[in-house]
Amino acid sequence: MVNKHYHYLIVGAGLFGAVFAHEMKKQGKDCFVLEKRNHIGGNIYTKAVRGIHVHEYGAHIFHTSDQAIWNYVNQYAEMNHYINSPVAIYENKLFNLPFNMNTFYQLWGVTTPEAAKAKIAEQITELKIGEPANLEEQALKLVGRDVYEKLIKGYTEKQWGRPCRTLPAFIIRRLPLRFTFDNNYFNDPYQGIPKGGYTAIIERLLDGVDVKTGVSYQDFAAHGFAVAGQPVTYDKILYTGMIDEFFDFSLGHLEYRSLRFEAEDMLSCENWQGNAVVNYTERDIPFTRIIEHKHFDFDIKTGAGTVITREYPADWQTGSEPYYPVNDEKNNALFQKYKALAEGRRDIIFGGRLGQYQYLNMDQVIAEALKMVACES
Repeated sequence: MVNKHYHYLIVGAGLFGAVFAHEMKKQGKDCFVLEKRNHIGGNIYTKAVRGIHVHEYGAHIFHTSDQAIWNYVNQYAEMNHYINSPVAIYENKLFNLPFNMNTFYQLWGVTTPEAAKAKIAEQITELKIGEPANLEEQALKLVGRDVYEKLIKGYTEKQWGRPCRTLPAFIIRRLPLRFTFDNNYFNDPYQGIPKGGYTAIIERLLDGVDVKTGVSYQDFAAHGFAVAGQPVTYDKILYTGMIDEFFDFSLGHLEYRSLRFEAEDMLSCENWQGNAVVNYTERDIPFTRIIEHKHFDFDIKTGAGTVITREYPADWQTGSEPYYPVNDEKNNALFQKYKALAEGRRDIIFGGRLGQYQYLNMDQVIAEALKMVACES
């Protein structure tokens, strides 16, 4: 391949790495992007299946309150007007999300905000919970028994892989209750999904940048930082993978939650569930939600059939994909130790959800990448 010197070796061809590479290229910096998967795009990768843009790693809806970030992403994609309005199924009954007047009507038949607030307050008072000792008590104190047991408890236990009463209370600091008939999940004024899928955005950001897929950083390093026998040299690394993995877990393992996706291509069905996202909140149903991808694009006639994906939370184990950092007190303390190791080196910077060990929405990923560009400039 290429045997010239690069200013940056960027590990990870997801959104963070692509934005950083693009902006650095505009400043005349040469970047070499290394990606362990066999495609670019990271977790926002979308694959075309008979004209349907399938979100391979779960539903991704772009939303932001930052007009500058919205303007930035619109340079590389035309966004549609998708508004995230998921529904939940509990014991074969449908409930609107987020928790709003439609939900309260479905639960109790109430039709006014005053009646809904009174019902919730009545349930909270009956529970007589003082200082919440765990997530279950915290949620009950915020929303009462019905909302918690039907729409929070099972879903949360599937996400975390353990009972809510064993999870710390701080995980749920607030649970928004919306006393309007508004099913828009996000409060952000800017929201949508790129026409043509997210992969097209990454392709535009990485246009003109050298990229090698299907090779992990660890394999790359083991071969003496060479591709096809030709040496690759660089000044600095941007690492968007697991920070503890980069340091060979020398201080211990950070914890993550993982996901497993089960896609089903249904050629004989044009419209499986009538909505892009349907949550399943019962504990004994193993998946948390079903995504029907064509509804992100508003066209149930696109191509033949439909594609759905069931999403299963899972414990992270070596070899599986880490999706969510477990930002409890123990893990955050360990991350600070890894961060101190990183700050002691001038040849590497860490970015993204795994490198910074924090949950980041897509707009936050872009903002953090641009902030890092400014620091490096």
